[in-house]
Amino acid sequence: MYNPYWMTSILVDTTERDGLIDTMSPQGKKIIAELKKLRQEIEHHNRLYYVEDTPSISDAEYDRLFDRLLEIEKQYPELVTPDSPSQRIGAAPSKRFEPASHRVPMLSLQKVTTAEEFCEFDRRVRNILDTANEIDYVVEPKLDGLAVELIYRNGLLVEGSTRGDGTTGENITVNLRTIRNIPLRLSEATSLKYPLLEVRGEVIMRRKAFERLNHYLRKANKPMLANPRNGAAGSLRQLDPSITASRPLIFYAYAISDTELENLDSQSEVISFLKKEGFLTNVLIRKVKGTTSVEEQFKEFNETRPLLDYDIDGMVIKVDSFAEQVKLGQISRAPRWAVAWKFAAEQAETILEGIEFSVGRTGVITPIVKLRPVSVGGVTVSNATLHNEDELFRLDVRIGDTVVVQRAGDVIPDVVSVVMDKRPVDAKSVVFPSQCPSCHQPVTRNESESAYRCLNAACPAQVEGRLYHFASKGGFDIEGLGGKLAKQLIKNELVKNPADLFFLTKEQLLPLELMADKRAENLLAAIDRSRTTELPKAIYA
Repeated sequence: MYNPYWMTSILVDTTERDGLIDTMSPQGKKIIAELKKLRQEIEHHNRLYYVEDTPSISDAEYDRLFDRLLEIEKQYPELVTPDSPSQRIGAAPSKRFEPASHRVPMLSLQKVTTAEEFCEFDRRVRNILDTANEIDYVVEPKLDGLAVELIYRNGLLVEGSTRGDGTTGENITVNLRTIRNIPLRLSEATSLKYPLLEVRGEVIMRRKAFERLNHYLRKANKPMLANPRNGAAGSLRQLDPSITASRPLIFYAYAISDTELENLDSQSEVISFLKKEGFLTNVLIRKVKGTTSVEEQFKEFNETRPLLDYDIDGMVIKVDSFAEQVKLGQISRAPRWAVAWKFAAEQAETILEGIEFSVGRTGVITPIVKLRPVSVGGVTVSNATLHNEDELFRLDVRIGDTVVVQRAGDVIPDVVSVVMDKRPVDAKSVVFPSQCPSCHQPVTRNESESAYRCLNAACPAQVEGRLYHFASKGGFDIEGLGGKLAKQLIKNELVKNPADLFFLTKEQLLPLELMADKRAENLLAAIDRSRTTELPKAIYA
């Protein structure tokens, strides 16, 4: 249909010309009719290709239709509409993403890891509903991508945002519009019936597309992506939408925000409705009854997982009936009517090549193992944590050992065990340091804790950690202030505590490594914006 790796930004020329098209003339009516037909044809073929995976025309034929659309819109720019296929790409790069509030919070999910834990969840559901009957559930693969919300007003896509903290995300509308399987306009019937519709789902990157993209990036001597999930998240958060447009992203719809819409009384009905409206929904979604059927589906998902062309890290289980969902309600930031059943963490064996000790912002000394790079769950792992001295000695880890590594929760690398029968005779024992690796002051261990701490508040590693934490998204959210820059600011004695950030000048920043005029100006602007940070974030920082 089109090559997502070579796509360039499509900009419709909207420069003025003498006179507008006479829409009532025979020629004007003919052009408008052709334009309408072209848009309908292109969106029809987009759906066949991106949603149903059944293309009916060649790439050349599709390009001919698209080129004709661009030709007409260039000649008659007053006929360009927001839902035209040409308008998926073409917005100018942004300086930053604006916050976007969710009218209905995008809740997180409670997690279970065993059949027993799921049965306990089911028991709580039946207790609250006061029923002994088996519950109707909808089970869905837990896609490993980035959750987003699409807002349609009168059928037109007007806003799209990331989940963020559940109540506020980032407005990435221009980037989401570039994803070809996201409808820009809903059917007329739906537009009239539901003037406001908020659709939620996941943006992912399929494995084969991810591999092809990385192949292209490698040949172009550009930084490669770590894994499909990072690829999807990073692509969506590009300030230049033409970069997002060049990435092979797919949107799977799985929910709407409202549970009181007419003729949509259950999760299973919503899935059917979304599919009918042209959204891609996952073919593995099932409606089942009772715990036994859910357990069978979990086993099937786990067995199917290696055969899929996209990553999943578990199964989402939702009570089907919206009336029952409302009765069940929620606790804190999670619903009582849904749960995520996570797969067991993937594991791999590799060689432990060394151990370093890091110092956190609170002074805690943590052993970090250096591993021979190994792929775990689609991610190359070269470092893992041992948490503390107790864990180091419990596992009896030595340099040269073969160790079993897993990504706990499919995220954080962790050493699980040592393969003792593979231990070499020259394996070296590890001694926990008595001095801080950063400031060389003595470290101490409180009897009630398992951690050693450096108590020197001026320790460079702690100052760096506090500065990075202060500027993080959960804190003052100072865009552009990462770990490397924090280290430079401290090393050059420009910052000794976070308050010093607000007194930095452009002249102080410019001598720093990789610091140019524009970057310095952007950083100072970000610091200035952070002065209005809300109290909860300031307390966190």
